[in-house]
Amino acid sequence: MDIKKVYNSKSVEEVIDILGEYGEKAKVIAGGTDIVIALNNNAIEPELLIDISKLEELKGIKVDKEFITIGSATTFTEIVESEIIDNNLYGLHKACKMVGSPQIRNKGTIGGNIANGSPAADSVPPLIALGGIVTLKSIEGTREVLLEDYYYNPIKEKELLLNIKFERPKDNQILTFAKLGLRKALAISRLTLSSFIEFDDNNTISFIRVASGALAKFPMREKELEDYLLGKILEKEIIEGAIEALRNSMDERLKGRSTLPYKRIAISTILREILEEALAFEEGVKAW
Repeated sequence: MDIKKVYNSKSVEEVIDILGEYGEKAKVIAGGTDIVIALNNNAIEPELLIDISKLEELKGIKVDKEFITIGSATTFTEIVESEIIDNNLYGLHKACKMVGSPQIRNKGTIGGNIANGSPAADSVPPLIALGGIVTLKSIEGTREVLLEDYYYNPIKEKELLLNIKFERPKDNQILTFAKLGLRKALAISRLTLSSFIEFDDNNTISFIRVASGALAKFPMREKELEDYLLGKILEKEIIEGAIEALRNSMDERLKGRSTLPYKRIAISTILREILEEALAFEEGVKAW
């Protein structure tokens, strides 16, 4: 089926009404870095495209006393250049800075990265590690879902992804990120990890979330690794033990996969990197 119209939306409510009317026949486009490829490959055949790239309601980064909220049409470049996404949120800054080329970062959006559902989406593991919450709206109402649960119940045909929000990190909390991909800057990630760690006054890990990309069908929490690290001090032997804990979890999950031997080796590099970054932060040394 051919695209009959490209609609330049003027408000979120208009987008919701159009999605409600057309359903699967309509697709939302913001940066277009994923959907244009899908259109060219005939993977999708909508009658109508709804351009949300100019909707101010869906753009920008807002901060209140409790949450930081990123609009779904906010580009990776806008996130990288934001003073809000820095310091102990450096892991998200780093992940967005490593997305594709400068041209892709200028056009690609955080909402598209989430909604596309790729297991290798760079921005998603740090957002999961932050406990990110996705807001989705349709003519039937609004729902919020934890990003770590989103891929079990993803965006529906008539829904629009409005934003992703997470609690403002405290001074003793740090978000880290590491990526192992191909040499080409435009290549899809082969493996990503992100950790969100809180240290207590005794340098012990008092809270932790770790999320991975490209280790399953979609980005996910690594809860066995979290259980191992919780209550421990990041010393050399603990980091080596953490690597073994994650490898054991991978062995079960990826049993029989041809990529498992490579990933068992590769995981040690990026897990060590995110934990050493967190340790440097805890010791007052800026690792970046």
